[in-house]
Amino acid sequence: MFQPEKMTEMVDTYVIPWGINIALALLIFIVGRIVVGILIGLFGKVMARSKYDNMLVDFVKSILNAILMLFVVVASLDQLGVDTTSLVALLGAAGLAIGLSMKDSLANFAAGVMLLIFRPFKAGDYVEAGGTAGSVKNIGIFTSTFNTPDNKMVIVPNGAIYSGNITNFSAMETRRVDMVVGIAYGSDLRKAKQILTEMLAADARILKDPAPQVAVAELADSSVNFVVRPWVKSADFWAVKFDLTEAIKLRFDEENIGIPFPQMDVHLHKQD
Repeated sequence: MFQPEKMTEMVDTYVIPWGINIALALLIFIVGRIVVGILIGLFGKVMARSKYDNMLVDFVKSILNAILMLFVVVASLDQLGVDTTSLVALLGAAGLAIGLSMKDSLANFAAGVMLLIFRPFKAGDYVEAGGTAGSVKNIGIFTSTFNTPDNKMVIVPNGAIYSGNITNFSAMETRRVDMVVGIAYGSDLRKAKQILTEMLAADARILKDPAPQVAVAELADSSVNFVVRPWVKSADFWAVKFDLTEAIKLRFDEENIGIPFPQMDVHLHKQD
């Protein structure tokens, strides 16, 4: 038999409180989502002004958005009466298990974040790092991509890059070309030095400041060795080195300045 009193009691005891809790939980979720969107937008603008890499900004925004939305979801569930303490403990245990199983990936991720923050190199730079050398094609969160001079693509884990030495050959506008030129002991030392100095002065790609250096560095076993150290723009480094090496050999041949090479003298003794 229908009993209005019990129906009214059920409505007052369960339906109305649950309805209010559900409405409040939805309100918390909706308002929280709006607030999170506003905070993420402000964070993105601040990061953009700081000129951080776009990939880093987008990744940090996604991580921050996930963390903030987790708080919003937990607050909504708490309003519904769900035991969020157990839920948080479960998520923490799951996160720890995932972290232990993916420690290498997390190490690469951390290294990628550090590379994007401190920026020891950027896309287009020629660097030596992680056991390889080449032009940086892309800096990712977990790996970075290099193009070698012979046009091979090498993908290197960021952990291997950040844990070792990084040599950036493109970081500075100028570089010094270090060459060692040997002449025979019987050749004219002053003439050879004058020729080398004139050749450096005649090349328009060689900078006047800092001044190039030509000096006798070593009296070796079979040669007198000069150090030839001109300064050039980084983009001209290899062209100057290759051209200068060829030009020195041709000029020394014209001037009869010997360049020694390894040789072996064999003496035969005739026995009676």
